Amino acid sequence: MELVIGTKAWSTWSMRPWLVAKKAGMGFTETLIPLRQENGASEAAIREQSPSGLVPVLKDGALTVVDSLAICEYLAERYPRAGLWPVGEHARASARSAAAEMHSGFGALRRELPMDLAATPHVASISPEAGKDIRRIVALWTAMLDRFGGQWLGGAEWGIADAFYTPVATRFRTYGVRLSDFGDEGKAGKYAARLLQRPEFKAWEADI
Repeated sequence: MELVIGTKAWSTWSMRPWLVAKKAGMGFTETLIPLRQENGASEAAIREQSPSGLVPVLKDGALTVVDSLAICEYLAERYPRAGLWPVGEHARASARSAAAEMHSGFGALRRELPMDLAATPHVASISPEAGKDIRRIVALWTAMLDRFGGQWLGGAEWGIADAFYTPVATRFRTYGVRLSDFGDEGKAGKYAARLLQRPEFKAWEADI
């Protein structure tokens, strides 16, 4: 398999399936396209690889899969023993819901606090709109950790939902976000710290 991704310091969408592929133990070729090149060079390079004109892209023989969530779903089907979704029906549905909410929502957080793993950590101002996003994330994490009783959103096993929120944890670190200011009583902050200690994320970050 080949996974086409964008610059690792910036591409949250690329990070997610890359982490999942590592967790699955999948052997794959990584093709990295530098983003933000001048004169449309990045866009041209992506179009050569991706029918959607976006990264990431997974190529498996004659099959091409675009979109982070679609790639992760495909990997979950290909590698069922990797535990990428929880086994329990309720936990699995909740984990899928959490991943989908991240996939389509939290626009203010994305705009105001973009992922930049090469940036020097600093305290950023946060608008009420972004603050609302952070409060929702804190509430979602806390509720799932409480409900399923493990260290990860679906319970005992790290999976796709956790991969989808790993870039969020990097944002909180980079921009000095104190989750206690947004309703956290401790569980969300500890969860964010665990995400950044995962070996898959450490491997990604080491290659910035």
